[in-house]
Amino acid sequence: MAAPEHPGVPLLELRDVSKSFQAVRALRGVSLALHAGEIHALAGENGAGKSTVVRIIGGEHQPDSGEVLLDGQEVRFSSPREAQQRGVAVIHQEPIQFPDLSVAENVFMGRQPLRPGRRVDRRAMNQRAGEVFEQLGVPIDPARQTRGLSIADQQIIEIAKALVADARIIVMDEPTAALSAVEAERLFRVARGLAERGAALLFISHRLDEMYALCQRVTVLRDGAFVTTELMTEIDSETLVRRMVGRSVEQLFPKRDTEIGEEVLVVDGLSRAGEFRDISFRVCRGEIVGLAGLVGSGRSEVARAIFGVDERDSGSVTVNAKPLPAGNPRAAIDRGIALVPEDRREQGLVLDLAIERNASLARLRKVSPGGITRQSRERELATRWGKRLSLKAGKLSDPAATLSGGNQQKVVLGKWLATEPSVLIVDEPTRGIDIGAKVEVHALLSELAAEGIAILLISSELPEVLGMADRVLVMHEGRITAELSREEATEETVMYAATGNGKKGSAA
Repeated sequence: MAAPEHPGVPLLELRDVSKSFQAVRALRGVSLALHAGEIHALAGENGAGKSTVVRIIGGEHQPDSGEVLLDGQEVRFSSPREAQQRGVAVIHQEPIQFPDLSVAENVFMGRQPLRPGRRVDRRAMNQRAGEVFEQLGVPIDPARQTRGLSIADQQIIEIAKALVADARIIVMDEPTAALSAVEAERLFRVARGLAERGAALLFISHRLDEMYALCQRVTVLRDGAFVTTELMTEIDSETLVRRMVGRSVEQLFPKRDTEIGEEVLVVDGLSRAGEFRDISFRVCRGEIVGLAGLVGSGRSEVARAIFGVDERDSGSVTVNAKPLPAGNPRAAIDRGIALVPEDRREQGLVLDLAIERNASLARLRKVSPGGITRQSRERELATRWGKRLSLKAGKLSDPAATLSGGNQQKVVLGKWLATEPSVLIVDEPTRGIDIGAKVEVHALLSELAAEGIAILLISSELPEVLGMADRVLVMHEGRITAELSREEATEETVMYAATGNGKKGSAA
């Protein structure tokens, strides 16, 4: 969808907005204009000020200086409710809904249609919600309970809330972080439809390809300051990255040439009913093997079975030529396997615990001589890995929840690297982290491979797999359908195999 040549008066505009929280200057002179019929990207690293901009637009914060204008008139939202009443809707990455209520009840929460006697008119509510979902082109039953709906459907409910509230300015904050490619494309279709009906959308994502596919303009923030606003058609990805991180990024995937050594991890005939079957592959010392495939292909399930989080029905796993017992994560750790899980917040960290405690959880025996945990040893271990991984944190005694997504990922990596593994399995290592942190993680993986660690890299981001892997294994519906060398692996050959066609050019 082309950007308007003469956008006119913006629906919403920030002019030279600044905001501080005690001694921290979160925003410094930020300007942003959202026009009717346009999808506008907001880009920047974690800590660049994007969340503060969203909170000011949504009425959670008020600027210390500068102006917020609605239809060209200065406004000052005193609360999120006032912003909503003036036509602003914010759709967060993780929607907050009432799971025991129906879809329609969630859509109309706080604005239910009433019958005489001030009783809720459920028929009218269900009918109007159904009309909105039909308008969005998404078949969701308004009468069904919200519990059990996917994140994608929950986000559609949030958009439906915005429509019944007559929202004209819609902020989408990392809406695709937990979505499959198919779900994300459905969300994009809905977003384009909203823009075509005259809404102004602000889209925030760490995925550059999504910005280029969906947005017409981009505003870049760095360290709380405005950098530039450009048409997406007039700024290439390399320049955009340089604007975001403030330094020249030679390449997003700093892959080193390393000497491939002997086999370290050998998986033979691994199967688990209903999830994957007959999985066989090897990973050698100094090698990065990518495991690609569409969401639901069984990649994460294979990793969990290798590590022993899930049982396997058949097959074997050997590490350094020694068999690994099934269903025993402690044995896997002792044999030199480390697993950085897909969901760092739910599976990788205990968010309420201190950063230093999280960093030492996989080495409790080392920091707890005689069964008593020594804080000095925890801090020493966390400090060492924090320095190596360039961890940006206040105090190591602060809860892990206080860290940005990229720094949380570094804590998870540090926790497992502290076990001194010979095999490192990383599942979605850069999901939801900014471009600068991605470069750092990729550089670390390349460095670890050069040190001789065997790495199994699982990722839904195809450029990441192609950029970092020495070999690529492709899965489809629980089976490996292709093994591709670095030279053979392209977006076309990987996607061909990921859709069940086997290795392109072969009879598989």
